[in-house]
Amino acid sequence: MLSRLLRTHLRPYRRELTVVLVLQLIGTVASLYLPSLNADIIDFGIAAGDTGYILSTGGWMVAVSVVQILASIGAVYYSARIAMSFGRDVRAAVFHRVGEFSAREVATLGPSSLITRTTNDVQQVQLLVVMGCTMLVNAPIMCVAGIVMALREDVGLSWLLVVCVPALAIAVGLIVIRMVPQFRLMQERIDEVNRVLREQLAGIRVVRAFVRERAETQRFADVNGALTDTALRVGRLQALIFPVVMLLLNASSVAVLWFGAFRVDSGEMQIGALTAFLSYLMQILMAVMFATFISMMVPRAAVSAERINEVLETESSVLPPTAPLLELPRQTSVEFRAAEFRYPGADEPVLRDIGFRAEAGQRTAVIGSTGTGKTTLLNLVPRLIDVTGGGVLVNGVDVRDIDTDALCGRIGLVPQRPYLFTGTVASNLRYGRPEATDEELWEALEIAQARDFVAEMPGGLEAEIAQGGTNVSGGQRQRLSIARALVRKPDIYLFDDAFSALDLSTDARLRAALRPHTRDAVVVVVAQRVSTILDADRIVVLDGGTVVGIGTHHELLDSCPTYVEIVESQLTSEQAA
Repeated sequence: MLSRLLRTHLRPYRRELTVVLVLQLIGTVASLYLPSLNADIIDFGIAAGDTGYILSTGGWMVAVSVVQILASIGAVYYSARIAMSFGRDVRAAVFHRVGEFSAREVATLGPSSLITRTTNDVQQVQLLVVMGCTMLVNAPIMCVAGIVMALREDVGLSWLLVVCVPALAIAVGLIVIRMVPQFRLMQERIDEVNRVLREQLAGIRVVRAFVRERAETQRFADVNGALTDTALRVGRLQALIFPVVMLLLNASSVAVLWFGAFRVDSGEMQIGALTAFLSYLMQILMAVMFATFISMMVPRAAVSAERINEVLETESSVLPPTAPLLELPRQTSVEFRAAEFRYPGADEPVLRDIGFRAEAGQRTAVIGSTGTGKTTLLNLVPRLIDVTGGGVLVNGVDVRDIDTDALCGRIGLVPQRPYLFTGTVASNLRYGRPEATDEELWEALEIAQARDFVAEMPGGLEAEIAQGGTNVSGGQRQRLSIARALVRKPDIYLFDDAFSALDLSTDARLRAALRPHTRDAVVVVVAQRVSTILDADRIVVLDGGTVVGIGTHHELLDSCPTYVEIVESQLTSEQAA
């Protein structure tokens, strides 16, 4: 998973990666050359008392150091650019894929998890990229070239390399293996914290209304404590690595000095060569340490990459048409033909054998008890979800054969839970039609019975709207959402219980104002209140996911017991008549 993600999204930066490789090679060669120069100064300069040799060789050391510094700076600069660009591209790819998901995929993966995958998971892989470019590229070059240079200084001590390097790699590897499952668990714990925090922020009013602050505090403390425990376990394992590394580094240094001293005493090795060999051994072990440091990050990045790829490889259940129809016939209508919707693995469908037609100029209402599939029915039209049987037709064409943008461009949807975006009243109303004029915005607000309260807000159309519209009431949010749909001037209006937060007086005025404005469009209204749909041209009654009655209010009173039951539970006999 990790290698595939890296290959896919680092491919556009092959040139920059080549530059990093060249700069790292130059920096490493310069770094490896310095101990040899230092050994020459000791053996041929200091030992011989040749000051000129010391100065000239010292000058070379300064020049090589400058080259090493410049190469290192360049490598870090390009590595950072590559990593930041990689992170940007992966986040954009995840965001684009999530934008293609239907409501089913979003619900399956979970909004909180999708947020974590787009932010924290991408950050983990991005961190691996930048550290890999700066350390992982350098480590093998340093290790291989260091061994060659160390053997060049003295072959007699080479057995120390055979012992020290594998010992360090094995010791750190055993620790890293234990970290892998903990990293996976940590990402899941982050999801949990994100989910609970998101729920509490969204439901803060409910929490306070029911005086559940203490219980919610404890709930957050539980998931936060679980994350902390996992992070501590990982931290302990990470903390163990450095003492192990330092122990082996120091033991290796002692071994080189101990056995090297015997070789120097016997004349088989010069003091400068011993110093250089010790430097090369330290560089080799540091390279192994860098590699193991990166290996500490690989498990967590691998888990994150797996979670990212799960999003990128999840196919939407709403598939784009193979030959999309860009232009629709002029006659506007919405028709359900034996439509069925079933969730994966469900024993029974949510909707089955739904069949009716809504014509332009008609007001079609859908009513039923809670859980009968009214919202699901409405979501089938703009393809927020797709039917699993039968079909939904717009203007006589199956929605699955219509270009998605062309289809949604004909629809004005007011969802059951109206949502406003951070910005202004005007920016929210222009969400579906950016070119709308101020006059058109005020006209839509007038029809939606929202003009008065918007005019009283500081700034009017430029009044600030908080995220989710939390600085306006529920009824005001609904009216602004209705106005947003009106600004779009679509051919099809879908109102999903969009009048539930309005008082009866405002509801009646709004419906009366909508009539002339929507007379040439298809209007489908999902409602809980009978009073909202009494004047509908056709009422579709749902019960248990099936249509049990279609007709006007008075026709259904005579023919549909389910409708009669709903009416009697809400209206008096005089109101029903």
